[in-house]
Amino acid sequence: MKLLCISLGCDKNLVDSENMLGLLCQDGFTFTDDEREADVILVNTCCFIGDAKEESVNTILEMAEYRKSGSCRALIVTGCMAQRYKEEITTEIPEVDAVIGTTGYGEIVRVLKEVLAGQEHIQCFEDLAELPEVRAERLVTTGGHYAFLKIAEGCDKRCTYCIIPYLRGPYRSVPMEQLVKEAETLAAKGVKELILVAQETTLYGVDLYGKKSLPELLKRLCAVSGIQWIRIQYCYPEEITDELIQVIREEEKICHYLDIPVQHASDRILKRMNRRTNQAQLREIIGKLRREIPDIALRTTMISGFPGETDEDHQELLEFVNEMEFSRLGVFAYSAEEDTPAAGFPDQIPEELKEERRDEIMELQQEIAFEACENMVGKVLEVMIEGKIADENAYVGRTYMDAPNVDGMIFVNTGLDLMSGDFVRVKVTGALEYDLIGEVCDENESSQ
Repeated sequence: MKLLCISLGCDKNLVDSENMLGLLCQDGFTFTDDEREADVILVNTCCFIGDAKEESVNTILEMAEYRKSGSCRALIVTGCMAQRYKEEITTEIPEVDAVIGTTGYGEIVRVLKEVLAGQEHIQCFEDLAELPEVRAERLVTTGGHYAFLKIAEGCDKRCTYCIIPYLRGPYRSVPMEQLVKEAETLAAKGVKELILVAQETTLYGVDLYGKKSLPELLKRLCAVSGIQWIRIQYCYPEEITDELIQVIREEEKICHYLDIPVQHASDRILKRMNRRTNQAQLREIIGKLRREIPDIALRTTMISGFPGETDEDHQELLEFVNEMEFSRLGVFAYSAEEDTPAAGFPDQIPEELKEERRDEIMELQQEIAFEACENMVGKVLEVMIEGKIADENAYVGRTYMDAPNVDGMIFVNTGLDLMSGDFVRVKVTGALEYDLIGEVCDENESSQ
């Protein structure tokens, strides 16, 4: 039987999708990217903010049309929206045959077989305090040269705007031996870059080993043969230790790149968000990272229009962004999510003003990013090739400063035949708003 999997939302959700595909592949299913020929359609949903929720609903409704027409025999909805709105999905979209929660995806094969046997409106929800058990190798969908490694599930932070703890449960680290084994399996299949993800990577191991164990995990992953880059995402600034900084600085395989979600710079707003840092502490950790690792690329995210945000708070955030000159920055207009404390705050900001403030921050960041790109001209960087540009002697690649799908790219001119996953040294010759242009250094030609 042919199955179509649509994975929405974050890269952590993508790992869940890949685990389900591994289980289904082991059970004999084949896969298609054409909904018209799919016998089974699986939609792994997101509902972190309003836009994600809308995308999930629209995708389910679109796929439900194929279930109505009879070309599809089973429509399964999994992930965060399934966890949060199981009754609404079952009631309002009767074409959905089964709803599986965020920790139930290990049961995908059993549930699907029950649906195909004629059972209707199945719901599968496991304990949110447990890690799903998956007895199959993941089917990596990212092209084979890089893969995400989810090192933990859930979150204990309880930021007032965030629904994740309600949907994903408490923080649970994946045992280190299991992660090292998974990394070895990925490397044996050709993966060269591991991207460590979790709701928060910096607290890895506290629940299992009684201490922050990310530095130890990183050292063990660096010892895996075949892995050339290790990238760390979702590091809460208050949990970054001197030991972690030292490991990033000393281990050659670890990219000098860190994703540290800051969310705001006004102490008043940070407190209302239930964040664990103030602006002075943020400046301190950013300063320390740059002193210890001078070439580090820092990515962050901000929220505009949080309830109660004044013009003064917004200006303070703009000044902070301007001074910090983050390498990469994204901004979300605040989305009031039901059941979160912030959704009940009385001083909500009009949607138009939220978006206006978001756009103002992004315009400022665009100027910062362009200047940073211009400053890279003339430098030589190691680049991982992602693919070839059709009908041109040019390729698209990423530097250590760029995570896939969220950061910039470098366009590489060369007459060499390169493959996705190849590493080449590239001299930067030009700059775009967020991207670079370069050419392969002569030393690569002599070494081919």
